[in-house]
Amino acid sequence: MHTEDDTADWLGIPTPLETCRQHILLLENEIAELTRQLRESRHNVFKLVEMHDQALKERDSQARLLTAAEERLARLEIEARDLNSTIYSLRMIEAQRNHLLREKLERDEKEFAEKNHLSRSES
Repeated sequence: MHTEDDTADWLGIPTPLETCRQHILLLENEIAELTRQLRESRHNVFKLVEMHDQALKERDSQARLLTAAEERLARLEIEARDLNSTIYSLRMIEAQRNHLLREKLERDEKEFAEKNHLSRSES
């Protein structure tokens, strides 16, 4: 064996066993990191599922509130329509009353004027 060709003893060059150990260490670290990331991802997925469930509950609650509000709005619209009908009827009655009062006032004024005119003629 020639000393120039024997490179196994060179400084800084790892042996195959050291290379395997280094590779094993790198793989163990990578597996540990991936395991940590997987655990974290599972935790995040669990939190997302909880948030989704909460959002569904909130949506359902808001949908019930919306349905109740829509029903109340429909009832109030019917009530408002009925009140508008009543108001219209009352305004018609008021207009008729005012018309009759004006006619009566005109008749009374006419009668008063005639009585006054007759009283002056007699005097």
